[in-house]
Amino acid sequence: MTRKHVDRRLTAILAADVAGYSRLMGADEEGTHAQLKAHRHDLIDRRIRKHRGRIINTAGDGLLSEFASAVEAVRCSVEIQREMITRNTSVPAESRLEFRIGINVGDVIDDGSEIYGDGVNVAARLESIAPRGGICISRQVLDQIEGKIKLQFREMGRQNLKNIARPIEVYAVNLDGTASKASRILTDANLKQEIRYCRADDGVRLAFAKVGDGPPLLRTAHWLGHLEYDWELPIFRHFLLELASTFSLVRFDARGNGLSDWDVGNLSLDTWVSDMECVANAAGLERFPILALSQGCAVAIAFALQHPERVSHLILYGGFAAGAYKSPDVTPAALEQFDAMKTLMKLGWGANEPTFRQLFTASMMPEATKEQIDAFNEAQRISASAECAVRYLDTVANFDVRHLLPQIKVPTLVMHVRNDRRVPIASSRELAAGIPGARFVTLPGKNHILLAQDPGAPIFLDEIRRFLGKA
Repeated sequence: MTRKHVDRRLTAILAADVAGYSRLMGADEEGTHAQLKAHRHDLIDRRIRKHRGRIINTAGDGLLSEFASAVEAVRCSVEIQREMITRNTSVPAESRLEFRIGINVGDVIDDGSEIYGDGVNVAARLESIAPRGGICISRQVLDQIEGKIKLQFREMGRQNLKNIARPIEVYAVNLDGTASKASRILTDANLKQEIRYCRADDGVRLAFAKVGDGPPLLRTAHWLGHLEYDWELPIFRHFLLELASTFSLVRFDARGNGLSDWDVGNLSLDTWVSDMECVANAAGLERFPILALSQGCAVAIAFALQHPERVSHLILYGGFAAGAYKSPDVTPAALEQFDAMKTLMKLGWGANEPTFRQLFTASMMPEATKEQIDAFNEAQRISASAECAVRYLDTVANFDVRHLLPQIKVPTLVMHVRNDRRVPIASSRELAAGIPGARFVTLPGKNHILLAQDPGAPIFLDEIRRFLGKA
């Protein structure tokens, strides 16, 4: 049988949908439909035609179009999103239609009416991780438009997109046309952050950053961090600015999240310890103090035991020696709740609606403002895939460094908030009791993730400076 000829070509694919469309339709079906129809007719379809694009498919709130030029696809998207900001100005926040757009360049199959192929699938997945009113593009698109459009981009790292076999390098478009918010924050503080990469022993690419001109301070990776986006959050920003004003602060994104590789095989305590060594070597650190947060405390303890000649001080905040699966104090009900949370993560982590991620946010910072809650919900979504978040949580639950505590010989400061909802203060007391000569400080508050407005925040910073001789 003669195989039918298939038409293939390289094209720029734009995929778009409305964030939270099901909720909007449930609240006001007719009004939402009318808004969508008006935006399509008056704005979107016209902009696509203006930039010589072709609409391939529309279904519900979704739209798929193609362009002969990646430059035109991006210009079209930017015009649409900027105009939508104006159109939404007088619309109540709960009723706004906010589009998410993903753009990819890829080889497609054209049957005359539809286009198919991996290039289309990648564009659709990029759209799914774009923020409300935002645009995400692949590395292939960036290569095509660099130097041709005056835009700023935020690197989102290599991401494992659903049903896409290979990790995709993703970039978010900064729609206001100026430097990113993170860059502006650093510039205003007279600071400059340098993001670099190194290779772990198994080849995984690790992102790390250095900011500040003082003596070195290495901070361990924390729950789903992002070296650039962390500066934009009204959560970590205050502490990053304070620490960078005193120290040369070195941070890194753990394997599997942030700007480090998302597509990773091994995820374990030993691997994280090895990764920390790789980062310290690449950053040129010889002997240095470590600031460890939460699960990073176990990693720092194991690192200090393996490399006692390199660690001058340990600062452990909100930590624990044994994870949920290893702790003798955990109840069957708590384990059941923990497993249920992992199931919820698998089902809804990457969804635009933050319902599932909100469970973690509420347990980590119950006294956060709405702005902080919304920011952290979004930060978790863009920092890791559902698969990685579950693996991350599972790995931490199997930590057990209790047997290492008596062997730690470096000066150690342990801090914990009194009414921590996520990790009980008893966990840090166990650390302080087990490490010879460790000093324990109780901080007022309930938030596991310490926030700028918390009463314990200034105490936390003062204790660090005093402990390291920088008071």
